[in-house]
Amino acid sequence: MTMAELLVLFKLLGYQGKQANAYWPTFTCGGVVSGESGFIGSEGFPGVYPPNSKCTWKITVPEGKVVVLSFRYLDLESDALCRYDFVDIYSGHGSGQRIGRFCGTVKPGALVSSSNKMLVQMTSDANTAGSGFIAKFSAAEPHERGDQYCGGRLEKPSGSFHTPNWPERDYPAGVTCSWHIVAPKNQLIELKFEKFDVERDNYCRYDYVSVFNGGEINDAKRIGKYCGDSPPAPILSEKNELLIQFLSDLSLTADGFIGHYKFRPKKLPTTTALPTTTTVPATSTVKPTVALCQQKCKRSGTLESNYCSSNFVITGTVITTVPRAGSLHATISIINVYKEGNLAIQQAGKNMSAKILVMCKQCPLIRRGLNYIIMGQVEEDGRGKVYPNSFVMSFKTKNSKILNALKNKTCQN
Repeated sequence: MTMAELLVLFKLLGYQGKQANAYWPTFTCGGVVSGESGFIGSEGFPGVYPPNSKCTWKITVPEGKVVVLSFRYLDLESDALCRYDFVDIYSGHGSGQRIGRFCGTVKPGALVSSSNKMLVQMTSDANTAGSGFIAKFSAAEPHERGDQYCGGRLEKPSGSFHTPNWPERDYPAGVTCSWHIVAPKNQLIELKFEKFDVERDNYCRYDYVSVFNGGEINDAKRIGKYCGDSPPAPILSEKNELLIQFLSDLSLTADGFIGHYKFRPKKLPTTTALPTTTTVPATSTVKPTVALCQQKCKRSGTLESNYCSSNFVITGTVITTVPRAGSLHATISIINVYKEGNLAIQQAGKNMSAKILVMCKQCPLIRRGLNYIIMGQVEEDGRGKVYPNSFVMSFKTKNSKILNALKNKTCQN
């Protein structure tokens, strides 16, 4: 961090001139803070934070208010999934709703708790470190719909939610909103977006809406990540909780959105069994079957012959593999995207990743840590799906030339 940047931070903390040059507050590992407003920072900030640490700050503002947390500086080890060094923000002081997890150098917008309490927890591993973070907390009126605040807990049987300023003007830059919808235990949540206009980007890197099963921001439970001007397809939760997160960066904005939800009872399981010989279309969401996984595990054709028939074509490194019910759930750290289709791609800093489902966990066989060319289909939720006859092969640098040539060709329908 340069001296100029330090002086800017001093001023943010209220220190001016010689006072700024002579004094810097000491930030320790965690603590209990309260009041109308204040600052918290990583241990030793602006020096490099220590390795192998876990620091917890408990913030309390006056009763009847909510906590608003704004990061003024963020510099933690960057990782697409924030697995190594990260800051977790929770609503409340216990194991309540996680509002978000952050790493790298891109600051989130204002984060708002659902009560007068917030918990901030920073975790670091043994390796790479940065300067850490500094953040300001302040008290605000609950459910305020101004330029910064939005979100909350929704428990009525039906309702609506929308971006700040809707519908009078564009949503503001630099905000984070989280709506936590909670239905009774025996019910599900149906979600529909009526109007939708969020800054467009191929990878939804800048402004976006993410929807998660459950009550916390967790990539493993992400249903989809959306931007652009086409409303997402209707969404039905797996259980009785959904979390909707909206984030805008500090640049372009758009009209925003309005969404509606309603509770609906779980359907009783059907007693009619389908014959095991039923043919399953490649684009449907299915569980692996014995018949499917008995197909020959041998790819056919070439890169060229498979390119157009595949919904997506990427190269990447397998970073996680989780066997589940005969299939394999894998996360791919992307090297390059040649054909995106509707594949949901997450981005954190310069790192991109995607989730794929290998229908039969050993066919084709992929191993963690190795690089592959992967072609396949895409489910409605944006997850890639790989069948026994999908084209998957080890990726070598020399393959890039062929893939780039294919990318510039037009597929004939």
